[in-house]
Amino acid sequence: MTEHQDVDTIKAALACKRIAVVGFSPNPLRASHYVGYYLMRHGYEVVPVNPREESILGLKSYATVSDIPEPVDVVDVFRDPSAVPAIAEESAACGAKFLWLQYNVISPEGVAIAEAGGVRCIVDRCIKVEHARYLGRMHVLGFNTEVVSARRPK
Repeated sequence: MTEHQDVDTIKAALACKRIAVVGFSPNPLRASHYVGYYLMRHGYEVVPVNPREESILGLKSYATVSDIPEPVDVVDVFRDPSAVPAIAEESAACGAKFLWLQYNVISPEGVAIAEAGGVRCIVDRCIKVEHARYLGRMHVLGFNTEVVSARRPK
């Protein structure tokens, strides 16, 4: 899946402004909640997708990607890989530009469906981590190192 971790594709997705977060949890201890909140704080228009919730962080929540009335640029997935093929179909049908599968959400079938529908894919990466890496918020002094590592550069 390393072909779905291309730097240019990641940067292009990060340049988009409207992101549907599928599996957005109202629980602040869940990764999806923290990532959705982080994206909102950094100027993205976030659309929660969670069929069990009416709203999350004051935003209307939708049951599926297909239920979102306006187009989204990125569909960011925090769901079990078995749910990805259906989400990929919805992403292609709604005209999303990118399908972003978070860490350990790996679905070759879903990627194939999305790509057949013209949707570019990013797999096994966190949108929050990549945003911090490429927009300079990872380094303590704010420099854009483009490297995520516990080791100091030589």
